[in-house]
Amino acid sequence: MPDRPAYLRIADTLREGIRDGSLPQGTRLPTMAELCAAHGVSEIVVRQAVALLRGEGLVETRRGGGTVVRVVPPARRVAMERYRGVSRPMAVPETTFTRDQRIGWEDYRLDREFTRVRADDDLGALFELPTGTELLRRRFVFYARGEPQQISVNFLPWDLVGDTPVSDPAREPWPGGTLAQLAYLGHPPTRVEESVRSRMPTPEEAETLRMTRGVPVLAITRRLLSGAGIMEVCRDIVLPADRVILDYSIDL
Repeated sequence: MPDRPAYLRIADTLREGIRDGSLPQGTRLPTMAELCAAHGVSEIVVRQAVALLRGEGLVETRRGGGTVVRVVPPARRVAMERYRGVSRPMAVPETTFTRDQRIGWEDYRLDREFTRVRADDDLGALFELPTGTELLRRRFVFYARGEPQQISVNFLPWDLVGDTPVSDPAREPWPGGTLAQLAYLGHPPTRVEESVRSRMPTPEEAETLRMTRGVPVLAITRRLLSGAGIMEVCRDIVLPADRVILDYSIDL
């Protein structure tokens, strides 16, 4: 068997150092000249090795700061139980997001964009409504302590929310979030359905969430039901996959 290409062997060495902690997060990698001398290769070979690690989301190159081991914040655990009780009156304002992030209301920020749209075939099927049904589209970017953590695009039937405070972006953030809004409208959610898939982020998502190349996202499609009625469809909730662990439990 031929030897592995030099750039793969260099990448293996650096990757092992990152994983065993000898190259801790935030540590600057050896310079290009040092890596060339240590491995007896050209600068082109070292650049290939570093590009491979960058594509895996292990390192990032900073302008004027060299290449460093990427700092990955501890992943937060998100469980289905986060939906319980949020729609009820609360002494301190919170949402499922602030619960997940364990932050207070003062550390919570929400960018929002509201538009009136018509359901395409996919949304019509999710709502079990005819294609072309009028919907309120709401795009949110969620921030914790000033850092963007999540994008959510949700839809609500216009005949449910039109001309109500729920369709007013100035009322956001709303304590209790969408669950509390549906309860306010007289349709408290009784069931949550989520479908999770993994994919690479779009360029716009990666820029908004300040993501490093090579990191996928979790895209969650959610439906909120009140009785037999489908009150909300979220397509999608977008989360950087290295920042969250989804916990699911089923009582048997």
